[in-house]
Amino acid sequence: MPDRGSGPSGPRMRVGRPSRRARVLLMTLGVLAVLGMAFTMFAGFWTDWLWYRSVHYSSVFTTTLWTKIGLFFVFGLLMAVAVGFNIWLAHRLRPPLSAMSMEQQNLDRYRVGIAPYKKWLLCGITALVGLIAGASAAGQWRTWLLWVNGVPFHKTDPQFHLDVSFYAFDLPWYRFLLGFGFAATILSLIAAALTHYLYGGLRVTSPGTRATAAATGHLSVLLGVFVSLKAIAYWLDRYGLAVKSSDFKATDNWTGLRYVDAHAYLPAKTILFCIAVICALLFFATLWRRTWQLPVIGFGLMVLSAILIGGLYPAIVQKFQVQPNEQAKEAPYVAKNIEATRQAYGIDDTEVTPYDGTSRTKDKSTLRDDVDKTASIRILDPNIVSPTFQQLQQIKGFYSFPNNLDVDRYPTKDGKVQDTVIGLRELNFSGVKQNWINTHFRYTHGYGVVSAKGTEADNGEPVFTEKNLPPAGDLPRYEPRVYYGEKTTTYSIVGGPQKEIDYSDNDGEKTTSYRGKSGVSLSSPVNRAAYALAFGEPQILYSGAIGDGSRILYNRTPKERVEAVAPWLTIDGDAYPAVVDGHIQWIVDAYTTTNGYPYASRTTLGDTTADSLTATNNSRAVVAQQNQVNYIRNSVKATVDAYTGEVRLYQWDTEDPVLKTWMKAFPDTVKPKSDISPDLMSHLRYPQDLFKVQRELLTRYHVQDAQTFLSGSEVWQVPDDPTNKSGDAVPPYYLTMKMPDQNSQAFSLTTTYTPNGRDNLSAFMAVDSQAGTSDYGKIRILKLRTSTTADGPKQVQSQFNSNSQQNITEFVRQVRNGDSEIEYGNLLTIPLDGGLLYVEPVYVRGGQLKYPLLRKVLVTYGGSTAFENTLGQALDKIFGAPGSTPPPGTGTANPPSSGNPTVQQALKDAQKAFEEGQAALNKKPTDWEAYGKAQKELQDALKQAAQAQAQAEKQSGNAKNGAGTAKNGTDSAKNGGGSDKKGSGSGTTGS
Repeated sequence: MPDRGSGPSGPRMRVGRPSRRARVLLMTLGVLAVLGMAFTMFAGFWTDWLWYRSVHYSSVFTTTLWTKIGLFFVFGLLMAVAVGFNIWLAHRLRPPLSAMSMEQQNLDRYRVGIAPYKKWLLCGITALVGLIAGASAAGQWRTWLLWVNGVPFHKTDPQFHLDVSFYAFDLPWYRFLLGFGFAATILSLIAAALTHYLYGGLRVTSPGTRATAAATGHLSVLLGVFVSLKAIAYWLDRYGLAVKSSDFKATDNWTGLRYVDAHAYLPAKTILFCIAVICALLFFATLWRRTWQLPVIGFGLMVLSAILIGGLYPAIVQKFQVQPNEQAKEAPYVAKNIEATRQAYGIDDTEVTPYDGTSRTKDKSTLRDDVDKTASIRILDPNIVSPTFQQLQQIKGFYSFPNNLDVDRYPTKDGKVQDTVIGLRELNFSGVKQNWINTHFRYTHGYGVVSAKGTEADNGEPVFTEKNLPPAGDLPRYEPRVYYGEKTTTYSIVGGPQKEIDYSDNDGEKTTSYRGKSGVSLSSPVNRAAYALAFGEPQILYSGAIGDGSRILYNRTPKERVEAVAPWLTIDGDAYPAVVDGHIQWIVDAYTTTNGYPYASRTTLGDTTADSLTATNNSRAVVAQQNQVNYIRNSVKATVDAYTGEVRLYQWDTEDPVLKTWMKAFPDTVKPKSDISPDLMSHLRYPQDLFKVQRELLTRYHVQDAQTFLSGSEVWQVPDDPTNKSGDAVPPYYLTMKMPDQNSQAFSLTTTYTPNGRDNLSAFMAVDSQAGTSDYGKIRILKLRTSTTADGPKQVQSQFNSNSQQNITEFVRQVRNGDSEIEYGNLLTIPLDGGLLYVEPVYVRGGQLKYPLLRKVLVTYGGSTAFENTLGQALDKIFGAPGSTPPPGTGTANPPSSGNPTVQQALKDAQKAFEEGQAALNKKPTDWEAYGKAQKELQDALKQAAQAQAQAEKQSGNAKNGAGTAKNGTDSAKNGGGSDKKGSGSGTTGS
C-alpha cells in the first residue's frame, strides 16, 4: 500500500492545516489589536468619568462631554455637507465629453484613474474636512455655553448702547460662526473649482470661453456667499471697535474707540458693508447674466474702497485732525476708557486720600503707644522661615514644608485674633526609599499643622502655637492627616491590605488605613485595567497589595482639583490651608474673566501677577494664564478637604453676571454664599493675584481726569523688591493694621508705589482683607503730596545697608566674615501720624545652623533708624520711650541698688553673658548656637535683676509709707492746732 504521508495528498494536507491556523492566528491578533486600541481610547474616558463621579461633579463631565460631542457632529457635518455637496454639484454640472477641449482631454487619464474610487474619494475628502472642522468646533464649548446661557450685565457701552453681555457672550459666538462660514465657503470654492477644472467646466490654456455657464453660475454663487460673509464681517467690525486693542501712548493694551475710530473707521466700516452687499448681489446676478464682468468690477471697487476708505482715510484723520490737538480730541474717549476700566477691574470705588508723608507730632515719644494701636507688626516672614520650620518641626525626613508659608488669623487664649504663619507637613519622597510599594502604598500622606505667632520670636526662633507629632498647641482638635496638598503630586492606593505610615513618636512607628470616601475603588477588574493603562503601571492590574477596599487617589493638589471640577474658572496662584470646623481645608480663590468688556483696557494675567516670589516659586504663579482679559471678579471661594479631598465651590460675588452664566450652564455645582460657615468665613481673605492685577491698573487708573491721564504726569510704578536683587516687583504683604480713616485694625493686603522712573514714595495702598465685614474689598490709597518727598522701599533699604551709626554695616561684615548670610525679610510699610514707619526683620543663616534665625529688626521713622535685637527695643529707641537707651548724661530714673547682693550677682551674670555673646559673634565662623545661648542667659539675668530691684523698691516703699503715716498723724495734729488758732483768730476778729 502506498505511504499516505508520501503521496501528493499527504504533504498538501500537512501544509494546508498550518495555513489555516496562521490565518486564524492573524485574525485573532488583528481582533486583539483592534480591541486593545479601543480599550486604550476607552480607558482615558472611563477613568475621567470615574474621577468626576468620585468627587460628585459628574454633571460637569457630562455637560462638557455632550457639548463637545454636539459641536463636533453639528459643525463637522455642516462642513462635510457643504464641501461634499459642492463637489457633487460641480461633478453633476460637468460638460459632455464631446465638448471638451484638448486641454481637458489630456486630463482624461486622471478622470479614468479616479473613476472607480469617486464615491470613496468623495467620502474621504468630506470626512477629513468634517473631522477637522468638528474638532475645531468642539474646542469652542466655552463660547457656546456662554452664548446660550448668557445673562445681561445691565450696563451698556457708551458708543452703541448695547448691553455688555453682547460683547462678552454674543459677539465671540458670532465671530466663530463667521469664521466657520468663511472656512466652509473657501474650502467649497476650492473643491468646486478643482472639480470643474478636472471635468472640463474650467479651462486655463485653451482658447475660447474659460468657463461653462454652469461653472460660472456655481462659482459665482460661492463668491457671492463669500462677499456676503465679508459684509457681515464689516458690520460686526463696527461693534468690534468697542473691544479692539490698539497702541496708544496713554496706556498699554488700550481698548475701545478713539477719535479716529469713531470718526473714520466706524463710518468706513458702514460704507464697506454697503459696498459688500452690492458686490454680493452682483455675483448672485450672474445666475441670469452669465458674465463676471460686473461682479469683478464690484469686487475690485470693494478692494479699492477697503484700501482708501478703510486704510488711507483714517490715517489722514489721525495725521491732520488728531495729532495737532490730540488731548482735546482724545479726552472724551479716554474718559470712557477710564470709567470702563475701573468698573471692569473692580477699582471704581477706590478711595484716594492726600497724605503728608511726615509726622505731625514733634515729640515722637508720644507715638510709642500709637504704634501698637496702629498695627500688629508681623516680624516673622513666611517667605523666609520655611527652612526654620523644616529644621525644627519636620520630625521625619519624609515630611517637608512648602517654600513659602502662609499668613492666616487665629484666636489666642485670651480671645484676641493674631496674625499667624502656618504650614502643613506634606510628603517629601526624597526622604523615602524609592520603590513602588513605598511610593504609592506606605507613604501616602502628610501629618499635621505647624503654626507660629507672626508678631513674636523666641531667641530668633518662631514661637510655635501648634507643633510636634502628634500635634499639640492652641488650635482646636482637627483631623491631622494630609492626603491632599500642594506637594502631593503622585497617586496613592489606600484603604486596602497594605498599612500606611502615619507618624512616629517615642513609642515607635504608627500605622493607619484610609477611611475616607475619596478616590476611585479598584475592586473592579475593569477599573484596575483602566488605571494600569492610564498610569502606565501594569502592577496595578495584578499586585497583591490591592484588595477589597483599595481606592486610588490622584489629582491631589488643591489647584488641580478645583480646575478639574470648574474648568471655566481661573485659579489664584496661592492656595492656603486653614483649620476649619475640625478639618484642614485648602482655601482656593477663583476668578471669572472675559476679554469682551467694551472700552476696558486689557491685561495679561501671567505678567501682571508676577513678582519676586513667583519668580522663584512657579506654584504661586498664574503662568498658564497668558491670555489677555479686561474683566475679572473673585466670584468663587473654593475649599478642598485635606483628608477627604472634597471640593466645594461657594458663590462669593453674588452680582457677577459671568458667574451667573456659568451657574446656568452647570447648575448645582456652586453653593450659595449663605452656606459658608462662620469658622470658614473667619479664614477667607482678599486674594493676592486679584490685588496684583488691581495695583498694576491703579498705577495709571488712579487718575480719573482725562487730561491728566493723557499727560502721564501722575503715572506710578510698583517698585522692585528691595530685599533681593531679582529685579522683580515687590510682593504684596498681609498685615493687620489700621488706615488713618479706620477706627480699629483690620487684616489687610498692602503695597507701595513709586513715581515712574524714580525711587521715592508716591503712594501707599491697602485693601481690607477681612471677609465678612462691611469694608471687605475696600481699596484705600494714601497719595503723598507732591510737595513732600518720602523715601521709597529701595531708598529705605539702601539707608539700612549703609547706616554706620547703628553698627549695621559692622554687623553685616561680621556675619559675612563668619561664613554666614544675611537674609532680609519683608519690608513692611505702616502709615503712622502722617508719616511712614518702615519695619524689616533681619535673618541670619549659616555657621552651624543651616536655617535662618531672626537676629535683628530694622526700624525707621522720620529720619531715625534703629537696629536692635527685638522689635520692641527698636521701637523704643526710635520713639525714645521708657526702657530705651537714654541720651548721654541723663542717667536712669531708678538706678539699681548697689547694696542689693541679688541685683549685683544678676548684673555680673548679665555682663558675663554679654561678653560670651560678643565672643561667639566675633568667632570665624560665627558660633550662632553659642550666641543664642548667651542671649538667652543675658535676658534671664536682666529679668532676675529687674525682679530683685522691684522687690527692694517695694520693701523700701513700705517703710516710707509707714514713716509717711506717722508724719501724717503729726501733720494732722498740727492742722488741728492750726484750726484752733484760726478759730481763735476768728473770735478775735469778731470782737
